[in-house]
Amino acid sequence: MDINVSKSAESYLAELLAKQNVEGIAVRLFVTQPGTPYAETCLAYCRPDEVNPEDEIYDLELLRFYIEKNSIRYLEEATIDFAEDRMGGQLTIKAPNAKVPKVSSDSPLDEQINYVLYSDINPGLAAHGGEVKLVELVDAEQGQVAILKFGGGCQGCSAVDLTLKDGVEKTLMERVPGLAGVRDVTDHTETTNAYYK
Repeated sequence: MDINVSKSAESYLAELLAKQNVEGIAVRLFVTQPGTPYAETCLAYCRPDEVNPEDEIYDLELLRFYIEKNSIRYLEEATIDFAEDRMGGQLTIKAPNAKVPKVSSDSPLDEQINYVLYSDINPGLAAHGGEVKLVELVDAEQGQVAILKFGGGCQGCSAVDLTLKDGVEKTLMERVPGLAGVRDVTDHTETTNAYYK
């Protein structure tokens, strides 16, 4: 399990557990709505009677984490830190793969596409209030084609063909081996929020 817990975070969490006065209490680490833009990484107390046999155990010197099975791949490279300040301090959890799990060339094609969309393409489109989503993968003669839908400021935007061809399609074709093509199914006659009309 590739999670980095700082010494200060470990001490802080161990102190919180000690205050609970429950023998064998640990920390549960999980992601709600993993793999979506709404993913949240959460910590909770985990009493011995709340342990799920499918949990993965991650032991540190001062405490034990139970990691929810479905969250494991979304917590790769997560960091948990505690920074003291005048108000006491703040615990921070950063999980760069919570919204989209880290992928490899062995990952399913849709996961590879979503990873590139969320990590590389959408941050750029967000500057124009836009985004693009994978609707589905369809089989075509030449192989699998990604059906995309633009939203926000990209829908109805006069520059969307350029964005699709030079940006989105080019990036996806370079980064996702095995993808045969990209198609846009957005209704671009709807121009209410378009960035360029």
